Amino acid sequence: MAKVGYKCDYTNLRLSFNQFHNIADDVPEEGQFCLLELKDGRYTAGEWNGCNKNTVSGKFIRGTADVVEFAEVSRWHALDCHDLTDCLKNEEINYINIGPEEEEIRNVIIRDFKSLADGDFPKSEQYCLLILKNGQLSAGRWDEWEKGKDGSFVYAPALASYSMNEVWAWTPLSSDSFFEAEEESENERKQEEELNRNPSVDQELFKYGTDIQVYYEKALARLKKDYPWATVTQMKKATPYEIAPCHGQLVFGQISQSFYGTNTVSPWTGGSSADEFIDFLVEYTKKEVENSNPEEKFRYGTDIDVYLDMAYENVRKDYRWLDKKMLNSFWRYGIKKVDGDLEFVRESRDDGSLTVLDCSSAERFIEIAEHEYQESALRANPVVAEYPVSFGRIEINGWYLEMYVFAKLKTGDFKVTVQAGDRVTGGTRTFFVTPYCFEAKTYEEFLDRYLEIVPATSFGLSKEDLLSDKKLKKFLGYQ
Repeated sequence: MAKVGYKCDYTNLRLSFNQFHNIADDVPEEGQFCLLELKDGRYTAGEWNGCNKNTVSGKFIRGTADVVEFAEVSRWHALDCHDLTDCLKNEEINYINIGPEEEEIRNVIIRDFKSLADGDFPKSEQYCLLILKNGQLSAGRWDEWEKGKDGSFVYAPALASYSMNEVWAWTPLSSDSFFEAEEESENERKQEEELNRNPSVDQELFKYGTDIQVYYEKALARLKKDYPWATVTQMKKATPYEIAPCHGQLVFGQISQSFYGTNTVSPWTGGSSADEFIDFLVEYTKKEVENSNPEEKFRYGTDIDVYLDMAYENVRKDYRWLDKKMLNSFWRYGIKKVDGDLEFVRESRDDGSLTVLDCSSAERFIEIAEHEYQESALRANPVVAEYPVSFGRIEINGWYLEMYVFAKLKTGDFKVTVQAGDRVTGGTRTFFVTPYCFEAKTYEEFLDRYLEIVPATSFGLSKEDLLSDKKLKKFLGYQ
């Protein structure tokens, strides 16, 4: 039994909800979290999102892309205004009235509580009523990260959730479409596992055996006629194919892993014979091989300093305070053999982890190094003043502008940070305002040059918006 100072035995506990409101007559306060009785007799919960007290429409939010519409609800009962702490401290308590009982008001009794502390976990996507360790009532959908180790109850957009440590006891509410879909998927996974225990083998499809390397080698022999530098390592830069069981048969397929660690096999369907698959492999990997020509990739040799010096000189033209040492604070760059092929690599100074940089040419690696130099230079140049631009409601391809801030750096240079997002996610980008912009003689000409870097179509504010901001004009040094 969970121990948080409560003596009540949750396994025998019953909660009686006695203050239901008919939604046709009354709606909750904005933002109120409620237990819901649906018109089809099921029970769930959610946070009310409506227009005003007299609204006849709205919805109850349960999580990201997870709502119950007004039309689905029959009755509601407030959850977030009750504290059960005093009752739960009494070991004799096994029945709690949530609100006073009233005549002619049908109550609802919820029981069969369990505890995560006892190793009892909801099923994936199961929506549950919760008794929190602070004595409050709530609800949430179980989001399991790793079975028996971690998870949370999601109750609002952007994955706002109660951690395992916040929940004293839980019991499932009614099944819904999310849970049913997860149950169906779980059943399909179990059926797939059973089918794949002893997969059949099509002899025509696997004429050369069940080692995928054999098929890659046969395709490689053909590629080498046109691309003498070709290797299997280069071919496998295109998402590689493997031989794996799928629906009870061995197939050529690509395997992807979900966030939860389960594998999905996407079978090749372009033919029915081994030779057809080899034909496919030749065409499928050709682009990666073409882009792996070592003469193009390492046209300036295999000394990494040559490439870094070129990138440094290119960046220093605008980032005049740049120092070579700035690049080395987080990463170490090099040219190393990886699976038999020379590659541009980046090594973390913290943990030594190695990342292969996907570069088809020397110029592409130089571009990557230039970007890293630019980022390092901006990190090394402290902000001494900021000016947040004021704006109204601005939509950018489904996202909304949240922040647009110019910053003056210690060296006298400027950068701008733009942030936008939607209901559940967002992103931030920072741009350096190059000296070329400030070579303009007028503020209007400056804006023309600036908007080539931070275009209005992508980041929200137009020339007219910025031109009318007199404080910004002064902040940027134009009188």
